[in-house]
Amino acid sequence: MKFGNRIGIVGGGQLGKMLTISSKKLGFYVTVIDPTPQSPAGQVADRQIVADYKDSKAIIELSKTSDFITFEIELANDSALNTLMRKGKIVNPSPATLNIIRDKLKQKEFLERNKIPTAEFLEIGNKRDIEKAGQKFDYPLMLKARTDAYDGRGNYVVKRKEDIIKGLKKLDGRELYVEKFVKFKKELAVMVARNIKGDIKIYPVVQTLHKDNICDTVIAPAPISKSQYNDAQRLAKKAIGLLSGAGVFGIEMFLTINDNVLVNEIAPRVHNSGHYTIEGCITSQFEQHIRAITNLPLGNTDLISKAVVMKNILGEKNGNGMPRGIEKALAIPCVSLHIYGKKESRPNRKMGHITVIGNNIDECLEKANKARKMIII
Repeated sequence: MKFGNRIGIVGGGQLGKMLTISSKKLGFYVTVIDPTPQSPAGQVADRQIVADYKDSKAIIELSKTSDFITFEIELANDSALNTLMRKGKIVNPSPATLNIIRDKLKQKEFLERNKIPTAEFLEIGNKRDIEKAGQKFDYPLMLKARTDAYDGRGNYVVKRKEDIIKGLKKLDGRELYVEKFVKFKKELAVMVARNIKGDIKIYPVVQTLHKDNICDTVIAPAPISKSQYNDAQRLAKKAIGLLSGAGVFGIEMFLTINDNVLVNEIAPRVHNSGHYTIEGCITSQFEQHIRAITNLPLGNTDLISKAVVMKNILGEKNGNGMPRGIEKALAIPCVSLHIYGKKESRPNRKMGHITVIGNNIDECLEKANKARKMIII
């Protein structure tokens, strides 16, 4: 099969930027679609089409200058991408996978149907349905939006029956479902890569620490037992084996208080929990994704140091997207800094990240936290 050297990416945020940088390293011409002019990816790509992720005309335009098409956001138009596949275009991961994953209720049903352990859940349509879920699962409950939900923006913890109205108000106008609240010891994540040939590579299991439902810190490798580590990798590999298409997939998990591993959510794309791989692994998740979708040999996923910590840089207020304090943060040994190039900062907006490599987790955490305090944005 003859391949070309042009990649089209639906989405131009920080994930698209880091994918583009990895693509350029391997000699690919890159076009991205994003509604924001001079998006993070648009700043480094060969071309940006300024359009919405779901714009079918823009996706068709993208396909005309792309030998390989991928996406970095679940808002991509799976129907338009599927039409391109039927016309012979190479689209990965598969639009069928995107269709399953983008609707969180449909994703939960998929996991349950395939005997992948996950939190118990119920489809709901009104307040009474949530009350019934409370009777079945007890409180607290997780009230979740089915689509377009990330970084906690589509979640509400219903702590007691009286909170249902507040939850419905916060998520007004959205299709919802309910999950039983999982009592967990740790939140975990695993990145899995598969290329067009079907070769698979698994990254180390990491622990993720969240604040306000947004990933704050990633620790690699996860400080868990060998059996728990193996269970997480086994489950991740099984889950991805059930989905179609090539690329890198992010699998978020819970380690429960009973030491069981449950799959929380799957992302059909590179993922925040895998940013540590840029400095921390022999092959980053971003280069791996490009290798996977262009059918190149997958790279080694081993850690290059005994410990790695990644810490997100979240916006603190509305203002300029360029942070202050960079020189102080970079003065700390073994600190790497990524600033995404977003023009405007907003509270809790992902503006960049810090990575620290070292010989032990405590040392890396100390340096990452110190570097983060230096950054003002």
